[in-house]
Amino acid sequence: MGHLLDIRRLTIDFPGRGPEQPSSAAVRDVNLTIAPREVLGLVGESGSGKSLTSLAVMGLLPPQARVSGEIGFQNGAASPLNLLKTPQQELRDLRGAKISMIFQEPMTALNPVMRVGDQIAEAVAVHSQLSKKDAWNRAVEAMQAVAIPDSVRRARDYPHQLSGGMRQRVMIAMAIVNHPQLLIADEPTTALDVTIQAQILALLAELRDKFGLAMLFISHDLAVVSQVADRIAVMYLGSVVELGSKSAIFRAAAHPYTRGLLNAVPTLQTDRNQPLRTIEGGVPSPHALIPGCGFEPRCDFRVPACSQELPELVEIAPGHWARCPVVNS
Repeated sequence: MGHLLDIRRLTIDFPGRGPEQPSSAAVRDVNLTIAPREVLGLVGESGSGKSLTSLAVMGLLPPQARVSGEIGFQNGAASPLNLLKTPQQELRDLRGAKISMIFQEPMTALNPVMRVGDQIAEAVAVHSQLSKKDAWNRAVEAMQAVAIPDSVRRARDYPHQLSGGMRQRVMIAMAIVNHPQLLIADEPTTALDVTIQAQILALLAELRDKFGLAMLFISHDLAVVSQVADRIAVMYLGSVVELGSKSAIFRAAAHPYTRGLLNAVPTLQTDRNQPLRTIEGGVPSPHALIPGCGFEPRCDFRVPACSQELPELVEIAPGHWARCPVVNS
């Protein structure tokens, strides 16, 4: 099966503010693929480069970002588009039509002075020649598809009149209204309580089956990702350190960082009389990044080679990749 999205050697850095603060690589050598109808979970703590990677796919990076690599998107043509070299007008045509994104915080992503139905209808009008009435009807249908009750009435509400869960559903409706091929969900359940979170995850799974969506699901929560993803990529300080099927990551994690994340998750077997296990140390500043593995200062298994150069992402088992000289030796 061909790849719908093929990210190769993606590197994003930002210039410093002078000699005292050199440029910093926020994303380093990222290689990811997503097949049609597949869900790839992208996991990592804040500052790992997850959202920057998704913004590079959408063509929404700030102008000062320096980007190299290739992002191939199969848009039905004989050869995939390289989104990093696609003209802005063509990117605007793709965004919202072929590639859509659910942004992290609905209250800041939605326009507070526009009715939610108008905001969804606007996404329809940009990519079609439908009349205003037909675009509105499509917006209401999208709200019904994401299980917003009394959608005709709710479409006339403003964002502040909706609950957090309903606002998130509006964001999803806006993202799927044009039936895209790829949906990027950036922390879509972070600000929601566990009950609403479960409903949103179930809704995304249902929409995936209904519309045949491929999905890049971004989260810092391994437990959430395990419920929706077919494969999982773990990022740390701008690099993908491990990539594999869901079962490989949870049953046979190879990279020390992935193991640390899994060990820090409490389970029913966790001894409540003992403190939770943590990963020692903290995430270093991108400006202080060493040439080698970003996790090296915190790793119990480090060897001299870890600090010398960024290790290659090596296939350690069929479909299971890790970026670690200790694991790969």
